[in-house]
Amino acid sequence: MENRVLPLSGIHNFRDYGGYQARGGTLRAGRLWRSGHHFGATADDLEAVHGLGIAKVIDLRGDSERMSYPCLRHEQFAGQVVFHPGETASEHGRSAHDEAAEGIRTADEARDSMVKLYARLPFRPVLVGTFRLYLQTLADDAQPSLLHCFAGKDRTGVGAAVVHRLLGVHADDVMADYLLTNTAGNSEARIAAAAVSVRASFGPKMDDNALRMVMSVQPEFLESAFASMEREHGTLEAYAEAVLGADAGLVSRMEERLIA
Repeated sequence: MENRVLPLSGIHNFRDYGGYQARGGTLRAGRLWRSGHHFGATADDLEAVHGLGIAKVIDLRGDSERMSYPCLRHEQFAGQVVFHPGETASEHGRSAHDEAAEGIRTADEARDSMVKLYARLPFRPVLVGTFRLYLQTLADDAQPSLLHCFAGKDRTGVGAAVVHRLLGVHADDVMADYLLTNTAGNSEARIAAAAVSVRASFGPKMDDNALRMVMSVQPEFLESAFASMEREHGTLEAYAEAVLGADAGLVSRMEERLIA
């Protein structure tokens, strides 16, 4: 699992989420990348990312996040950045984990807040708009793509897991890939970088264990998102078709481009 992580200095949680057994074959390696934002990317980071040949970047952040933390790109980057305009995490333009941190003090409160957050993520209109563009991109373009949000763990985690499930990746592999966030690369640096905004708003009230819970991923978080989809639509596939526009034809085109 760790071999799929690209060790970078200023981009956290950068990794390949291909390579898993899927329906009818194996997800192609080197086609599906995910990460946190690239605001702090170094020159070496940008060279490494450029070498992957990424043609589409799907940015799950909201407009306010893009304005406050503009992603750095290689000078020769000629790809397309895809997103639906608006705020994907909250009406205040914060990141998802930052939103969940409001008003919490303990790790148990943080866990409960994250579970509730994940139940709402699959139905947020602007995030749904970008998820729809994401799935359409994977169906129409065989070139490598990158999916990212702020920390690359919540909105990105749900998006990658939906794609895995639609393509028949085993549930154990879906969860393992999601939980890899907790150990991918320099997780302490990732937590410290994202904690700045959390501490600025809520730090005096929050203990360290609560902060770590907010900045982690846990099985019950992702389970909450899938349970929410199934509660409203019966199955993940029905949710994907009704909300994300991923009918059988679109999923078939994704399979053609991503499964070998």
